[in-house]
Amino acid sequence: MTAARKRARPRKLHHEPEAVTWARKKAGLTKRALAQAVGISEQLMGEIESGWRSATPANLRKIAEALNCPLVALERKHWSA
Repeated sequence: MTAARKRARPRKLHHEPEAVTWARKKAGLTKRALAQAVGISEQLMGEIESGWRSATPANLRKIAEALNCPLVALERKHWSA
């Protein structure tokens, strides 16, 4: 019997999951509708919103376009000390 693989969150996200969810709800879209507009699966959209998967830069651009919001509003902020 093989050992089950433990699923881990990505170490570095390119987006703020909460911002994507907030913008989607503000736009009045369901995850399914947004996923269809972006051209990705509803499952991947859910994983992007929950932070289990990082949105690729191309998909993040498409999400911002579909939500009619600035890309910078969805991007993860990187602070340097």
